[in-house]
Amino acid sequence: MNTSFYRTIWISDLHIGSTQCQADALLDFLKHNDSEKLYLVGDIIDFWALSKKMYWPRDHNTIIQKILRKARHGTQIIYVPGNHDENVRDYDDYVFGDIVVKNSDIHTTAQGKRFLIVHGDEYDTIAKHHKWLAKIGSVGYDWLIEINRFLRMFRKLIGRQSHFSLAAFVKFKVKNAVQFISDYEESMVRTLKNENLDGVICGHIHHAEIKEIAGFLYVNTGDFVESCTAIVEHQDGRLELIRWLAQETPQLTQQHEGQMPHPG
Repeated sequence: MNTSFYRTIWISDLHIGSTQCQADALLDFLKHNDSEKLYLVGDIIDFWALSKKMYWPRDHNTIIQKILRKARHGTQIIYVPGNHDENVRDYDDYVFGDIVVKNSDIHTTAQGKRFLIVHGDEYDTIAKHHKWLAKIGSVGYDWLIEINRFLRMFRKLIGRQSHFSLAAFVKFKVKNAVQFISDYEESMVRTLKNENLDGVICGHIHHAEIKEIAGFLYVNTGDFVESCTAIVEHQDGRLELIRWLAQETPQLTQQHEGQMPHPG
Protein backbone atom coordinates (compact mmCIF):
# COMPACT_ATOMS: atom_id res chain seq x y z
CA MET A 1 0.00 0.00 0.00
CA ASN A 2 1.35 3.44 -0.95
CA THR A 3 1.72 6.25 1.56
CA SER A 4 -0.95 8.98 1.38
CA PHE A 5 0.15 12.56 2.04
CA TYR A 6 -2.29 15.09 3.47
CA ARG A 7 -2.19 18.73 4.48
CA THR A 8 -3.42 17.84 8.00
CA ILE A 9 -4.32 14.71 9.97
CA TRP A 10 -6.28 14.58 13.23
CA ILE A 11 -6.28 11.50 15.48
CA SER A 12 -7.49 11.18 19.07
CA ASP A 13 -8.32 8.73 21.83
CA LEU A 14 -5.41 6.39 21.15
CA HIS A 15 -5.34 5.33 24.83
CA ILE A 16 -1.70 4.23 24.68
CA GLY A 17 -0.82 2.47 27.93
CA SER A 18 -4.14 0.66 28.13
CA THR A 19 -5.30 -2.68 26.78
CA GLN A 20 -7.92 -0.75 24.75
CA CYS A 21 -5.36 0.67 22.32
CA GLN A 22 -5.51 -1.00 18.90
CA ALA A 23 -1.77 -0.67 18.37
CA ASP A 24 -1.61 -2.75 15.16
CA ALA A 25 -4.16 -0.60 13.36
CA LEU A 26 -2.62 2.61 14.69
CA LEU A 27 0.92 1.65 13.64
CA ASP A 28 -0.37 0.64 10.22
CA PHE A 29 -2.14 4.01 9.90
CA LEU A 30 0.97 5.97 10.93
CA LYS A 31 3.08 3.97 8.49
CA HIS A 32 0.86 4.64 5.46
CA ASN A 33 -0.23 8.23 6.16
CA ASP A 34 1.87 11.39 6.37
CA SER A 35 0.98 15.07 6.58
CA GLU A 36 2.37 18.57 6.88
CA LYS A 37 0.60 18.90 10.24
CA LEU A 38 -0.57 16.23 12.69
CA TYR A 39 -2.94 16.96 15.57
CA LEU A 40 -3.06 14.56 18.53
CA VAL A 41 -6.49 15.48 19.90
CA GLY A 42 -6.37 14.14 23.46
CA ASP A 43 -6.44 10.87 25.40
CA ILE A 44 -3.20 9.94 23.65
CA ILE A 45 -1.59 8.33 26.71
CA ASP A 46 -4.13 6.85 29.13
CA PHE A 47 -2.85 7.88 32.55
CA TRP A 48 -6.12 6.71 34.14
CA ALA A 49 -5.41 3.17 32.98
CA LEU A 50 -1.71 3.35 33.90
CA SER A 51 -2.59 4.50 37.44
CA LYS A 52 -4.56 1.26 37.91
CA LYS A 53 -2.26 -1.16 36.10
CA MET A 54 1.14 -0.77 34.46
CA TYR A 55 0.68 -1.88 30.87
CA TRP A 56 3.22 -0.81 28.25
CA PRO A 57 3.97 -3.45 25.59
CA ARG A 58 6.68 -3.00 22.98
CA ASP A 59 4.31 -1.86 20.24
CA HIS A 60 3.18 1.07 22.44
CA ASN A 61 6.83 2.17 22.56
CA THR A 62 6.93 1.85 18.78
CA ILE A 63 3.89 4.16 18.45
CA ILE A 64 5.65 6.89 20.47
CA GLN A 65 8.87 6.43 18.47
CA LYS A 66 7.01 6.64 15.17
CA ILE A 67 5.26 9.87 16.17
CA LEU A 68 8.55 11.40 17.37
CA ARG A 69 10.21 10.34 14.11
CA LYS A 70 7.52 12.16 12.13
CA ALA A 71 8.22 15.30 14.18
CA ARG A 72 11.99 15.01 13.54
CA HIS A 73 11.35 14.63 9.82
CA GLY A 74 9.42 17.88 9.59
CA THR A 75 5.78 17.11 10.45
CA GLN A 76 4.35 19.88 12.64
CA ILE A 77 2.81 17.98 15.56
CA ILE A 78 0.43 19.62 18.02
CA TYR A 79 -0.69 17.71 21.11
CA VAL A 80 -4.04 18.85 22.54
CA PRO A 81 -4.47 16.89 25.83
CA GLY A 82 -7.73 15.27 26.94
CA ASN A 83 -9.18 14.13 30.25
CA HIS A 84 -7.24 10.84 30.37
CA ASP A 85 -3.98 12.76 29.91
CA GLU A 86 -5.08 15.98 31.63
CA ASN A 87 -1.78 16.34 33.53
CA VAL A 88 -0.20 17.36 30.22
CA ARG A 89 -2.47 20.46 30.24
CA ASP A 90 -0.09 21.95 32.82
CA TYR A 91 2.46 22.30 29.99
CA ASP A 92 0.46 24.53 27.63
CA ASP A 93 2.78 25.98 24.93
CA TYR A 94 5.72 23.78 25.97
CA VAL A 95 7.70 21.91 23.30
CA PHE A 96 8.68 18.28 23.98
CA GLY A 97 10.81 16.53 21.36
CA ASP A 98 9.54 18.84 18.57
CA ILE A 99 5.92 18.29 19.68
CA VAL A 100 4.03 21.40 20.81
CA VAL A 101 1.46 21.09 23.61
CA LYS A 102 -1.60 23.32 23.27
CA ASN A 103 -4.74 23.04 25.37
CA SER A 104 -6.64 24.25 22.30
CA ASP A 105 -5.74 25.58 18.89
CA ILE A 106 -7.24 27.28 15.85
CA HIS A 107 -6.59 25.57 12.53
CA THR A 108 -7.21 27.34 9.22
CA THR A 109 -7.84 25.04 6.28
CA ALA A 110 -6.63 25.58 2.71
CA GLN A 111 -10.12 26.98 2.01
CA GLY A 112 -9.65 29.60 4.76
CA LYS A 113 -12.11 27.98 7.20
CA ARG A 114 -11.33 28.33 10.90
CA PHE A 115 -11.73 25.33 13.21
CA LEU A 116 -11.32 25.17 16.96
CA ILE A 117 -9.31 22.09 17.95
CA VAL A 118 -10.16 20.76 21.43
CA HIS A 119 -10.42 17.31 22.98
CA GLY A 120 -14.04 17.95 23.93
CA ASP A 121 -14.33 16.88 27.58
CA GLU A 122 -14.61 20.60 28.36
CA TYR A 123 -18.11 20.45 26.81
CA ASP A 124 -19.15 17.18 28.50
CA THR A 125 -21.08 18.05 31.65
CA ILE A 126 -20.44 14.61 33.20
CA ALA A 127 -16.68 14.74 32.59
CA LYS A 128 -16.50 18.38 33.73
CA HIS A 129 -18.71 18.42 36.83
CA HIS A 130 -18.97 14.75 37.89
CA LYS A 131 -15.48 13.28 37.42
CA TRP A 132 -16.23 10.41 39.80
CA LEU A 133 -19.18 9.39 37.59
CA ALA A 134 -17.04 9.68 34.47
CA LYS A 135 -14.47 7.34 36.06
CA ILE A 136 -17.15 4.78 36.97
CA GLY A 137 -18.38 4.94 33.38
CA SER A 138 -14.79 4.47 32.21
CA VAL A 139 -14.49 1.24 34.24
CA GLY A 140 -17.65 -0.16 32.62
CA TYR A 141 -16.37 0.86 29.20
CA ASP A 142 -13.03 -0.89 29.93
CA TRP A 143 -14.93 -4.11 30.69
CA LEU A 144 -16.78 -3.92 27.36
CA ILE A 145 -13.48 -3.41 25.53
CA GLU A 146 -11.91 -6.40 27.32
CA ILE A 147 -14.86 -8.64 26.44
CA ASN A 148 -14.63 -7.33 22.90
CA ARG A 149 -11.02 -8.53 22.58
CA PHE A 150 -12.17 -12.11 23.14
CA LEU A 151 -15.15 -11.64 20.81
CA ARG A 152 -12.81 -10.52 18.03
CA MET A 153 -10.62 -13.61 18.48
CA PHE A 154 -13.70 -15.86 18.42
CA ARG A 155 -15.10 -14.17 15.29
CA LYS A 156 -11.74 -14.62 13.58
CA LEU A 157 -11.71 -18.33 14.49
CA ILE A 158 -15.14 -18.92 12.95
CA GLY A 159 -14.27 -16.97 9.82
CA ARG A 160 -16.32 -13.85 10.53
CA GLN A 161 -14.97 -10.32 10.09
CA SER A 162 -12.80 -9.81 13.18
CA HIS A 163 -13.45 -6.08 13.51
CA PHE A 164 -16.45 -5.71 15.78
CA SER A 165 -17.05 -3.13 18.49
CA LEU A 166 -19.21 -4.37 21.35
CA ALA A 167 -19.00 -0.95 23.01
CA ALA A 168 -20.30 0.75 19.85
CA PHE A 169 -23.05 -1.88 19.50
CA VAL A 170 -24.20 -1.32 23.09
CA LYS A 171 -23.88 2.46 22.72
CA PHE A 172 -26.33 2.53 19.83
CA LYS A 173 -28.76 0.10 21.41
CA VAL A 174 -29.06 2.20 24.55
CA LYS A 175 -31.35 5.18 24.03
CA ASN A 176 -29.67 7.31 26.71
CA ALA A 177 -26.24 6.85 25.12
CA VAL A 178 -27.55 7.95 21.73
CA GLN A 179 -29.19 10.96 23.35
CA PHE A 180 -25.94 11.82 25.15
CA ILE A 181 -24.04 11.92 21.84
CA SER A 182 -26.69 14.15 20.27
CA ASP A 183 -26.76 16.47 23.31
CA TYR A 184 -22.95 16.65 23.35
CA GLU A 185 -22.77 17.63 19.68
CA GLU A 186 -25.53 20.21 19.89
CA SER A 187 -24.22 21.71 23.14
CA MET A 188 -20.77 22.19 21.65
CA VAL A 189 -22.16 23.80 18.50
CA ARG A 190 -24.48 26.06 20.49
CA THR A 191 -21.55 27.25 22.62
CA LEU A 192 -19.15 27.90 19.75
CA LYS A 193 -21.20 29.00 16.75
CA ASN A 194 -20.89 32.72 17.59
CA GLU A 195 -17.12 32.59 18.19
CA ASN A 196 -15.97 33.61 14.68
CA LEU A 197 -15.41 29.96 13.77
CA ASP A 198 -16.57 27.76 10.92
CA GLY A 199 -16.48 24.59 12.98
CA VAL A 200 -14.92 22.46 15.70
CA ILE A 201 -12.75 19.34 15.50
CA CYS A 202 -12.74 17.21 18.66
CA GLY A 203 -12.63 13.67 20.04
CA HIS A 204 -13.59 12.39 23.50
CA ILE A 205 -16.85 10.47 22.87
CA HIS A 206 -15.39 7.83 20.50
CA HIS A 207 -17.95 8.55 17.81
CA ALA A 208 -16.50 9.75 14.50
CA GLU A 209 -18.60 12.21 12.55
CA ILE A 210 -18.59 15.05 10.05
CA LYS A 211 -21.90 16.86 10.16
CA GLU A 212 -23.30 20.34 9.79
CA ILE A 213 -25.46 21.65 12.62
CA ALA A 214 -27.12 25.04 12.18
CA GLY A 215 -24.54 26.09 9.60
CA PHE A 216 -21.62 25.09 11.88
CA LEU A 217 -19.41 22.11 11.05
CA TYR A 218 -19.05 19.55 13.84
CA VAL A 219 -16.17 17.12 13.27
CA ASN A 220 -15.23 14.25 15.60
CA THR A 221 -12.08 12.22 15.00
CA GLY A 222 -13.41 9.04 16.62
CA ASP A 223 -10.74 6.84 18.18
CA PHE A 224 -8.21 4.03 17.84
CA VAL A 225 -10.01 1.85 20.39
CA GLU A 226 -13.34 0.95 18.80
CA SER A 227 -13.55 2.30 15.27
CA CYS A 228 -9.95 3.19 14.26
CA THR A 229 -10.86 6.46 12.56
CA ALA A 230 -9.10 9.70 11.65
CA ILE A 231 -9.95 13.01 10.03
CA VAL A 232 -7.74 14.22 7.17
CA GLU A 233 -7.55 17.48 5.26
CA HIS A 234 -6.64 17.19 1.58
CA GLN A 235 -4.45 19.80 -0.10
CA ASP A 236 -7.58 21.54 -1.46
CA GLY A 237 -9.03 21.89 2.07
CA ARG A 238 -11.59 19.06 1.89
CA LEU A 239 -12.10 17.24 5.17
CA GLU A 240 -12.58 13.48 5.10
CA LEU A 241 -13.29 10.87 7.73
CA ILE A 242 -11.49 7.58 7.14
CA ARG A 243 -11.75 4.27 8.94
CA TRP A 244 -8.49 2.37 9.13
CA LEU A 245 -8.33 -1.34 9.87
CA ALA A 246 -4.88 -2.93 9.99
CA GLN A 247 -4.05 -5.10 6.98
CA GLU A 248 -7.32 -4.12 5.28
CA THR A 249 -8.24 -1.53 2.67
CA PRO A 250 -9.21 1.70 4.43
CA GLN A 251 -12.84 2.72 4.11
CA LEU A 252 -13.63 6.29 3.11
CA THR A 253 -16.68 7.04 5.19
CA GLN A 254 -17.54 10.72 4.95
CA GLN A 255 -16.58 13.71 2.86
CA HIS A 256 -17.19 17.39 3.46
CA GLU A 257 -17.95 19.66 0.49
CA GLY A 258 -19.95 16.85 -1.18
CA GLN A 259 -17.11 15.66 -3.41
CA MET A 260 -16.32 12.12 -4.48
CA PRO A 261 -13.93 10.11 -2.28
CA HIS A 262 -10.26 10.78 -2.98
CA PRO A 263 -8.49 7.74 -4.47
CA GLY A 264 -5.56 8.13 -2.01
